[in-house]
Amino acid sequence: MLSPKIVKAINHQINRELFSGYLYLGMSSAATSLGLMGIANWFFVQMQEEMIHARMMFDYVNRQGGRPLLESIEEPPQKYADPKAMFKKTLEHEREVTKLINNIVSLARVENDHATEIFYQFFVTEQIEEEANPLDILRKLELVGDGNGLFLLDKELGMRVFTLPSQAQIQP
Repeated sequence: MLSPKIVKAINHQINRELFSGYLYLGMSSAATSLGLMGIANWFFVQMQEEMIHARMMFDYVNRQGGRPLLESIEEPPQKYADPKAMFKKTLEHEREVTKLINNIVSLARVENDHATEIFYQFFVTEQIEEEANPLDILRKLELVGDGNGLFLLDKELGMRVFTLPSQAQIQP
């Protein structure tokens, strides 16, 4: 059984994951409007990942006897100067998500909730990748500038595909 504090923290995190999906869907739209379909694809795949993360947490709360409660989702930024601005925002956002995930793990330790701590280890590990990917892309964007290199990077990012995490136990 989850404590009320844990349920509240996870419910808030579900909301943050849904906001993340909303943020990345908006970035996909912004990239599309710039004609950068590969970058748009990268952000669309990112949106799918965030939605699965929200679903995993939602299902976890249900399986543990809690009740997921959804909060309002704020409007994400709508305009970006260029792809660098999108990936800078992505890195900044993912660093905030990492802090929130770490806070849940810390709370689970205080509450002596081993199941939640173990469940969230997936997300702790996932956040390493979630921060590394935009940082890597930002470094590449710095190297290539706005010329042909951007075209090649866009093409590379267009190859990304969504893969359901093995941890995802999506309930019907």
